[in-house]
Amino acid sequence: MSDPYETTEQHLERLLRRALNSFDLPDSTVERLGTALAHSSSLHSSHHSSVLHRETYRHTYLLSDGTPFILWELVHGGPRSTRDPRSGTEPDLRHHELYDDEADVHIAAARLTGGFGEVPAFGDDGPHADLEILTVLMAAPPAPLPRMYAPDNSADHARRVLRRAENSDGPGEETARLLRAAFAHHITQVFGRQCRVDGRDAGFTLYEHAFLLLDGSETSLWEVEHTATPDGRHMCEVYGDEDTARGAMESRTRIC
Repeated sequence: MSDPYETTEQHLERLLRRALNSFDLPDSTVERLGTALAHSSSLHSSHHSSVLHRETYRHTYLLSDGTPFILWELVHGGPRSTRDPRSGTEPDLRHHELYDDEADVHIAAARLTGGFGEVPAFGDDGPHADLEILTVLMAAPPAPLPRMYAPDNSADHARRVLRRAENSDGPGEETARLLRAAFAHHITQVFGRQCRVDGRDAGFTLYEHAFLLLDGSETSLWEVEHTATPDGRHMCEVYGDEDTARGAMESRTRIC
């Protein structure tokens, strides 16, 4: 339910201000939300464990043209800290993310729980463990299920996938131009595993973003989400083919 003491404008401003990825929302989304007249919020799903608290909220806005608009908020972090003895308050160290696409928030949630935290880690370190990691990373994926393309602002989805990529060897401008003709897409998680890298846990998830173009042809972006970074933060890399994406995951296991 909405806070009766908070206007819709104040509610939206608060969400955008605290979200780590608010800059990634399309300008058209922010402009439409600027016309919101009323709003309602509800908890959509949650996951709680000793190491991770994660909730997904659904914020529904009534726009001035009479249509509804849904904004998805992902809130995650470890268990809350104890109270600050000086202020007597309990600091909220959680992270907030916003998405205007339900598929995107599901991917982000899976990255935090099903893709990483709920998969058993590999065993002891050593040459055999390293070999097991590489074997799993390079293993052929199971036969894919039939694609169910959804026409849902797919060209903008492709733009956002390319925009959040942090690797310099990803698809270039030619691919970006090609994907402007995308009118439907399908997202598949083809790999997810947590393993030991440089003596600590790291998670790897591989997604295929398949796009159907206006001329009837298909093309895909391969997105690698992992935490094999020096500070353990999540990193996104995007590649034009599966072999290159899996090769990138393999090289990440050799970080020292």
